[in-house]
Amino acid sequence: MDKLQIHKAGTLSGHQNPIFAVENGATSRVVFTGGNDKGVVQWDLEKMAFERILYPVQVSVYALHLIAHTSLLAIGLRDGKTKIVDTESQKLIARLEHHQRPVFDVKSFKSKPELILASEDGTVSIWNADTFSLLYHFKVAEQTIRTIAISPDEKWVVFGTKDGRVRLYNAQDYSFIEELPAHAMPVTALCFSPDGRHLLTGGRDARLNVLDTAGFSTVTTFIPHLFTVYAIRYHPTLPIFATASRDKSIKMWSADDFRLLRVISFERGFDSHFLSINDIVWNPHKNQLVSVSDDKQAMVWDIDFQQ
Repeated sequence: MDKLQIHKAGTLSGHQNPIFAVENGATSRVVFTGGNDKGVVQWDLEKMAFERILYPVQVSVYALHLIAHTSLLAIGLRDGKTKIVDTESQKLIARLEHHQRPVFDVKSFKSKPELILASEDGTVSIWNADTFSLLYHFKVAEQTIRTIAISPDEKWVVFGTKDGRVRLYNAQDYSFIEELPAHAMPVTALCFSPDGRHLLTGGRDARLNVLDTAGFSTVTTFIPHLFTVYAIRYHPTLPIFATASRDKSIKMWSADDFRLLRVISFERGFDSHFLSINDIVWNPHKNQLVSVSDDKQAMVWDIDFQQ
């Protein structure tokens, strides 16, 4: 029998507006948050406290991504720009100015110095992560590309779009492979399992699809939340994953059989969020999950899982 213990470690308060994104720092005790405020905030999970404004911004932050093998944070903005900031020196390293519409997601590769940006304009842009020069850009959809996932072996990259489609591309040359089983409404979350066997997709239709990556057929599909699934995050080493939703709850699931293990919500007795939960991240410092919400709070959860 699995035993999953969850305790709230603390609340990170300071944002004046909804928080849309959370990302780990280059050191494990650090997380960054961004949203409808005038800056990206750095927090110390050891002290459970505000550390500094990492970088001031003039428009909403929709995406935060720590570029693989670096201390550089990519900040995707509502005005279509993406800023690259060194999290140690706080210096602006580069401005990626290509998209005219909001940038909703940013991902990087571990095996090659490339960065992918997804935009409301229906295109993605590929950048050299060493020189920050534009390498390619191509159209994926007629409408917004909301989310990106790269497979653990970095063989595939998938894009989730506003028209409910999930599109699979070759991650080496960005050639289109196929359209995958998707959603009746916008795709809002994508995540590969750490072993690469499954791709999970979540949408505004409150549905979660589990695809087998051997042939990208549907293994199972279910309704994990009442409203939009905004984030799906596998734990890096434990056989569990978390989902977060506009229904104000975080749910913990078994990665083996997709059983619901626990619900973190106000209704279930937790001192939790009271508005939409927009993003979550597993932080390695103390095996904690960090969640951010429209309620302007970031919350930190201790997760103890015993099989």
